[in-house]
Amino acid sequence: METKDILLDLRTKNGLSQEELAQKVFVTRQAVSRWETGETIPNIETLKLLSNIYDVSINTLLGSPQELICKCCGMKIEDCDISRDKDGNYNEEYCKWCYSDGNFTLDFWKQYNNTSGIEKFEEFKKQIISEINEILVKEKLPKVENLNVLSGSFINLEYKFPNGEKVKLLDDKASYLGSQLEPENKNDRCIGIAANMDFILICSYEENGNNPEIIVYKKR
Repeated sequence: METKDILLDLRTKNGLSQEELAQKVFVTRQAVSRWETGETIPNIETLKLLSNIYDVSINTLLGSPQELICKCCGMKIEDCDISRDKDGNYNEEYCKWCYSDGNFTLDFWKQYNNTSGIEKFEEFKKQIISEINEILVKEKLPKVENLNVLSGSFINLEYKFPNGEKVKLLDDKASYLGSQLEPENKNDRCIGIAANMDFILICSYEENGNNPEIIVYKKR
């Protein structure tokens, strides 16, 4: 649907007249009419107000022109998964599991955001991606292009050593920079990557994380 049709549909579903909506977003009735005929679209501040009134994202109001991806964990975000800032407005950059009420929830991201800021965090990601790719090239594996912040409980696989001992190398309660490299052939194993400030772990495993094997475990 186009923006004009979405705005008309939402206003109608919420039982508002053009005049009533205009009063709520501090514009004239004529402005609302022009939105619904496609002559103009609301400015960003008005879109924020409409987003709150209708409880939908700005992306939805604009006809979903882009696929929303969480900048923290890399998950595709639907409207029901979008995080909110302290003022209650949608924050369409993150999912609600990684960011809530103006705060990051995963310790890895939170630590960098609170101490060094997002720019320093991105610099650290670039540095560790470079270190990981050096290892991957030596192992004749494809390079990784991006890393997301992932919960340890999600990627903490159990490895079996030759002596029969089983061990997990990550902390379920911590979070890590990680990624999965999909196999080129259906029968090949996936490559998993997990890293933090102290180490880099590269492993391989079958579908659903079955039969994992450590390729490299390296302290930084």
